[in-house]
Amino acid sequence: MSDHAHTPYDAIIVGAGISGINTAYHIQRSLPGYRYLILEGRSNIGGTWDLFRYPGIRSDTDLHTFGFGWNPWDENRAIADGESIAKYLRRSAEKEGIDRHIRFEHQVNTADWSSHSQLWTLKVEAKDESLHIRTRFLVLGTGYYDYKRPLEPDIPGLANNFKNTVAHPQFWPQDLDYEGKHVVIIGSGATAITLLPNIAKRAAHVTMLQRSPTYIKSISNSTGNSWYHKVLPHAWSFKMDRVMFMLMIMFLYNWCRIFPERSRKSLQNAIEKQLPGHIPIDPHFTPYYKPWDQRVCFAPDGDFFESLKDGSAHVETGKIQNMTTDSVIMESGRVLLADIIVPATGLRLAIGGHIRISVDNRPVSLANSFAWRTALLQDIPNLAFMVGYVNASWTLGAETSAQLVCRVLRHMKIEGYNVAIPRMPPGSTVQRQPIWNLEATYVKNSHNSYPGCGNSGPWKGRTNYFVDLWKAKYGSISQDMEFQKAPKSKSL
Repeated sequence: MSDHAHTPYDAIIVGAGISGINTAYHIQRSLPGYRYLILEGRSNIGGTWDLFRYPGIRSDTDLHTFGFGWNPWDENRAIADGESIAKYLRRSAEKEGIDRHIRFEHQVNTADWSSHSQLWTLKVEAKDESLHIRTRFLVLGTGYYDYKRPLEPDIPGLANNFKNTVAHPQFWPQDLDYEGKHVVIIGSGATAITLLPNIAKRAAHVTMLQRSPTYIKSISNSTGNSWYHKVLPHAWSFKMDRVMFMLMIMFLYNWCRIFPERSRKSLQNAIEKQLPGHIPIDPHFTPYYKPWDQRVCFAPDGDFFESLKDGSAHVETGKIQNMTTDSVIMESGRVLLADIIVPATGLRLAIGGHIRISVDNRPVSLANSFAWRTALLQDIPNLAFMVGYVNASWTLGAETSAQLVCRVLRHMKIEGYNVAIPRMPPGSTVQRQPIWNLEATYVKNSHNSYPGCGNSGPWKGRTNYFVDLWKAKYGSISQDMEFQKAPKSKSL
């Protein structure tokens, strides 16, 4: 079956997660009458929050900024579990009627741009049919990682020697029973720090095994007690929460960058006060890198450290030498019994959700492109992608991109343009830089699978939410952008 006979959509959004829902909201608000569609390969709204089901899955940033500005998070807790986030996303979509524009279990396999028709044609696999759907503009709200394949870490002996259970956080077995078991979590990022206190509630013992430590900051998870909650209307107070958390994270990030040694000492002093006497801060909590070279991880109400205090969990720092059928052998000689190993070593980065993109039937690589204002891609017509921040919540980055895309679409509509193509000027000396400047191993190893930014002009990467939002609303949208009108019909 084909949708070729139908009028092409004005915009198609791939993905019904945070990025897709937010983009849909801005399209229907700023471009009333636009025909748009969201294509979601899964059967539910939520993206990441519908996919990940490991114990304790929760946000790694506060929900006041992780939620939408147009529908503020209104619970008195900053960090929330995955199920609550998925429910919030569903409520948000239903509130604005966005859910009526979603087609579930519609997997986009290919997208080809035709310069002749000035349209994208998507090949889509639905439950019982194949579709060809056309659109004028394509938005990839597919997230930043590979939904189908986990990152397989290079851990000595894991694939060949270890015979017990290996549970990837990305594809957590729902029937996995870890009660009374010895669990080894390999990794030290947000996923590992979330897993440890939650698995420790039922397991015999949990060890977080890390090659190198990370910075962990305990925060109170209770909000709603401030002065403005007492004097302002309910809706306004939660909007204030959003602003306050934006400023707090921005301050923390910049303070760490400007005063790395002072911030390192402050973070480590706070950690040392929470550690039990039998766990030394060195080497387990003395990162070799400066704060925010990798993300600072948050522990709501210090739950991570509480598990260490009661003896149900421990931290081991060092390199793995090998594995036996049921244990991990460290280079130090220590042996860790393991009924279950959880590789929490990061994600496999990917853009576009495995969609094969082509222009006039010629394949193009999104990863080889420069990103124009971190939203559109060099030399690819009418295509945008949503990407978030590493030093703030994902939603804030998706927000600036959505507003920019809608501004470009409004400009095209007013001026009668059909096509927008970012073009690098001839002889340009713009130098490629990573879109995320993080030292995390899985990010550094994936730079070649993600678009890059430049060091100047509209190709420059993001700075912070307030600056980027201003640029999205008021910055030039004509610099290094080629707009095209519909070709004139030939007279007979």
